[in-house]
Amino acid sequence: MSKTIQTLTDLLERASAQRFVDAPPPEDMGLAESLAFPFLSITGQPEMKIALLLSLINPHIGGVLLIGPRGTAKTTAVRSLIDLLPDVHRSLCTYGCLPEDITTGDIDAVCPECARRYGQGEPLTYLDRVRLIELPLNARLEDVIGGLDERAALHKRMRINRGILARADRNLLYVDEVNLLDDDIVDAILDASAQGIYTVHRGPLVATYRARFVFIGSMNPEEGYLRPQILDRFGLRVVIKGLERRKERLEAYRRSIAFLNSPRRVIKEYAEATELVRLELASARDALPNVQLTSQAIKIGLKLIQELGIDSLRAEITLFEAARAHAIADGRVKARTQEVRKVAPMSLRLRRSTFMQDFFSSRAEEEEEIDRLISSLKHRSSTKKKKTSKRKKRSG
Repeated sequence: MSKTIQTLTDLLERASAQRFVDAPPPEDMGLAESLAFPFLSITGQPEMKIALLLSLINPHIGGVLLIGPRGTAKTTAVRSLIDLLPDVHRSLCTYGCLPEDITTGDIDAVCPECARRYGQGEPLTYLDRVRLIELPLNARLEDVIGGLDERAALHKRMRINRGILARADRNLLYVDEVNLLDDDIVDAILDASAQGIYTVHRGPLVATYRARFVFIGSMNPEEGYLRPQILDRFGLRVVIKGLERRKERLEAYRRSIAFLNSPRRVIKEYAEATELVRLELASARDALPNVQLTSQAIKIGLKLIQELGIDSLRAEITLFEAARAHAIADGRVKARTQEVRKVAPMSLRLRRSTFMQDFFSSRAEEEEEIDRLISSLKHRSSTKKKKTSKRKKRSG
């Protein structure tokens, strides 16, 4: 009994004498919440802001390229679109079947399972927010288009992981410093943006992915030029300069510091206005199919393109689709000449090629020379025939 008491006493004494140590705090994993600078808080740069908003309203514009020096809010503006992005219907099917495939084609345009579900009135899609997918400069080609799943390979299975381009389907794809991308990645983006799909071959495995995205890029021209092939893929081209007015520069400074000190407070201040703009953009996007171009707007647009000597037919697509988006953004269902004039600079700049102009000029000289030689040969042949005919008559 005494042994038991002694034991209990020992335990009590040990417990009383034990030093209390605070539990260590949870390990800091170094993770951070991404808080975007409010789009509506960006000072100045009206053309940049309207170009980005038009691309959200109408994906057929072909995206936006922002060109300007460092520190002019290019990247900030693109990342701030997160809170304005609309909702989109995403497919519930592995093959990406959508109701529009049936309405524009027929029931055979979707897989048998989706055809069954459509016939029974079951939904083929779910509503989700459009995302901003960033393609970093250090991305490998396999990161961009997809590659073999290394974890599956450990279990002797072969599977292809989706790449960044596949994840960008029905989203925004953003590339900062797009002029510095490796050529093989540029080629992959060009292929995907041109067709809306791309195919990955990895040994015996082949996978085709949808890649319908709004392409947004930014660049500093002093760091290098952009390949003409990928420049042509951007619909709107915005040339950005630094703020010139002192009041604007001071206001930009104040807003930047306020966001650095208390980002949540700044976001909260603009939350109501941001949500209102998001709803307006969604309404404009839904109403866009009803917007028509006036005949005068078409006439002015075609005349502009012709007199500028632009060869690419993407000029008409961007100009007219941007004009339609601008009209519905102002609450009009008719895109008039004033809409064409407003979007023409950002739609048509940087579309002429000095190289191609010189090329066609030299070819024109060559064509004229060929035509002269052909005419000369015809004249000689005709003269020879006449002389031969006269000789035959004399000999006869």
